[in-house]
Amino acid sequence: MRLCFHQCGKPHDVLSLEAYNVLGLKKHEVLVQMLYAPINPADLNFIEGTYGKLPLLPAVPGNEGCGRVIGIGDAVTSLTIDDLVIPLYPIGTWSQHMVATENKLAKLPSNLDPVQAAMLRVNPTTAWQLLHEFRELKPGDIIAQNAANSGVGQAVIQIAKHLGISTINFVRRKELIAELSALGGDLVVMDDADGHTTARKFVKNRSLKLALNGVGGDSALRLMDLLSADGALVTYGAMSRRSLKVPNKHLIFKNLEIRGYWLSKWTEKASHQEMQAMVQRLAAMMLEGKLVLPIDRIIPMSDYREAVTLSQSDGRKGKIIIKI
Repeated sequence: MRLCFHQCGKPHDVLSLEAYNVLGLKKHEVLVQMLYAPINPADLNFIEGTYGKLPLLPAVPGNEGCGRVIGIGDAVTSLTIDDLVIPLYPIGTWSQHMVATENKLAKLPSNLDPVQAAMLRVNPTTAWQLLHEFRELKPGDIIAQNAANSGVGQAVIQIAKHLGISTINFVRRKELIAELSALGGDLVVMDDADGHTTARKFVKNRSLKLALNGVGGDSALRLMDLLSADGALVTYGAMSRRSLKVPNKHLIFKNLEIRGYWLSKWTEKASHQEMQAMVQRLAAMMLEGKLVLPIDRIIPMSDYREAVTLSQSDGRKGKIIIKI
């Protein structure tokens, strides 16, 4: 069985559970029995037809997930039966079985929690890239981010801590302050004028070269104000649905670099070896308990309508996971 949609629209309305047949494997193909798959905002946008890439209908959603190899083609050399794997590309994970060429999969340690592994490709990968692609950071450096309670934000906090980098984290709910501080956030404040003032005092005369924006609007302005001269503001989301406005003074006097990041674009260009190496680093952090991704609820695939509805609700404690 697999979840499929034949037209774009509200996920609750257009998704359906359908039977399908798995054809014979080609020589470099692998058959994976999927175990778990999270529901990400990009998955919902893909179903709605509002994502950066339109689906080729009918389509199976699912940007990431985790499964075990149960069949291999004659020429497969990198994987064996029972290997724990994740797809390196968004190839439709909301399905009991998935066929992919071996170079589209990454093998993980067999004792890694498959639920955590299912969430490894999107948010931790994005967080890793945000911390490595735009500025050369070293232990003792400091960065700032809004949307700190998002999946990316929480991964940024943990990866930055692992790398010896301090984080300033803006949130929109007071109850998140203690939670993200316990996770390793060096400063967690409300995303408002008072929080901004506290953040400025925390930075003092130190250089702040990188700020990560997942909100937009006034929140992004506060990040730009914190940045040092020649710093970079990297936008990877727009939760406020408000456009990014850049004051002239930040361009003229601070020479800020305004960049965007979309994981799909990086995936198109990155080599298989590069992606594998990063996944292994993140998996090692998971095994050591240094990277733990929050889960709100695990729901059977048969209850997919409940799953997609809950994934769009406010106040969740983490991801909604589909148990395939």
